[in-house]
Amino acid sequence: MELGKKIRQLRRKAGFTQEQLAEKLGIGAQSVSKWENTVAMPDISLLPTLAEVFGVTIDDMFDLTVEQRFNRMENNLDNSEEIPQDIFREYEDFLKEQMNDPQNKKRATELLAYLYWHRMESFARKAAGFAKDAIRMSPAEKGCQWILSKSEGHAVWDWNIRNHTAAIEYWYEICRDNPGEKSPCYYLLDNLLADHRADEAEEILSRLCGMKDASPVINEVYRAHLALARFDEPTADGIMERLVAEHADDFACLFEAAQYYAEKCAYDKALDLYERAFAAETRRPRFQDELMAIRDIHQIRGDYKKAAETCDRIIDLFRTEWGYTDEIDIELEERRKAALLEKAQP
Repeated sequence: MELGKKIRQLRRKAGFTQEQLAEKLGIGAQSVSKWENTVAMPDISLLPTLAEVFGVTIDDMFDLTVEQRFNRMENNLDNSEEIPQDIFREYEDFLKEQMNDPQNKKRATELLAYLYWHRMESFARKAAGFAKDAIRMSPAEKGCQWILSKSEGHAVWDWNIRNHTAAIEYWYEICRDNPGEKSPCYYLLDNLLADHRADEAEEILSRLCGMKDASPVINEVYRAHLALARFDEPTADGIMERLVAEHADDFACLFEAAQYYAEKCAYDKALDLYERAFAAETRRPRFQDELMAIRDIHQIRGDYKKAAETCDRIIDLFRTEWGYTDEIDIELEERRKAALLEKAQP
């Protein structure tokens, strides 16, 4: 249904005349008449007020299908740094309602997770900002240190806080219930290696190697990290050097090797491999992972000018290969670039 006809339907259902609706909106009755006769469209800024007057959501006014509403929500979350409270509640209520429909339950569950994560991230940024200000005022006190750690993922000294036991138990459960799936095994492996639980990691890696569609290269990369988890650096280095020599044109292998050397703080090697991986990548549009790593290494080294230049490369990638114009990704990268250039000032 066209928007003008929908407005007429909702106005009549609410029992308003065109004049009464116009008064509530602070506009002339002639404007409402033009909308309903599809001569003109309401200004986008009036849509929230229209929805409020009619007691519906903005999406209800457009008669969107459930799938269209799902897509609209996902796009909004992708492109917004923060969702207003009224929109958040609208999305939350709709998604919870769709949880009762077996056809829509999976997508609704995924989007609810995304919605809450998005809110958590936006609140975490605020929490980190206030925590940093409080720490600057009283650097000897520990009151906000834990908030900063939780909101920005800072390292913590206490093993009982930083270990991944809960995650490991969860992924063990998922692996047990889905014995033929690779992804849960890799997620489990990541957490086991992070905690240096090498014996268990070796068992999971052996299981992965036995799966017919597992990547031999990725499994060898994990074997190198397993050696590191056992503090056997020479063996780990040997595995990675052999892989790079054998797969010199494989961007995925080059990327994983770059990750390996970056983790070891071998930054020259890592930078070379990230650049080679980005140049060799065959996917279009390319992802920004290699460039993000290059930017971060320059920042770690204190070369803020080169880090800012890499921000320009990321922004150019967004615009030329992804077709972005004013998306939040570009805005955030512009902010990061500005902060880096400020640090680069003598």
